[in-house]
Amino acid sequence: MIDVLEHFRQTSALLEGHFLLSSGLHSSSYLQCALALQKASDAARFGQAIAEHFVDSKVETVASPAIGGLVIGYAVAAALDVRFIWTERQGGAMTLRRGFTLRPGERILVVEDVITTGGSTRECIAALESNGGKVVAAASIVDRSAGAADVGVPRFALVEMDVPAFAADDCPMCKAGGSPVKPGSRK
Repeated sequence: MIDVLEHFRQTSALLEGHFLLSSGLHSSSYLQCALALQKASDAARFGQAIAEHFVDSKVETVASPAIGGLVIGYAVAAALDVRFIWTERQGGAMTLRRGFTLRPGERILVVEDVITTGGSTRECIAALESNGGKVVAAASIVDRSAGAADVGVPRFALVEMDVPAFAADDCPMCKAGGSPVKPGSRK
């Protein structure tokens, strides 16, 4: 089994401080998956570990929300030997673009790098289903919610963490005078 958190520590991808997450919440920990997945062999290892849980699920396509899920989604699709597509934001809404189409009922696994609230995953699922797909499950490298995030389909993560996240007006780090930094991809 892969020691996910040890790999994140070794690649300086597990950050400690005061962070503004893409969900709008504040946290004392941040997982910079781009650093953890910069070596193709590491991405392939994580992708294979996720894929092993879905080999019998008859997944036809892996889809990820851009940008965070792209590397790991591609790695999972490669391990399952299925096609890979992605959704991305257009005008603030998650959409299926770039000529990607789905067959009615096409069986899809949605793969993310990190799930905190499940918001991006739910938006990705909605975009896929509105285009005729059938999302059968979701997966991620890390689940920061310790299993609490509901994305509407069965979900798997290589590692679950219980990392508190706070609304800005409830953030103890802000109350102590700190200001969060936003290291992620979405501004």
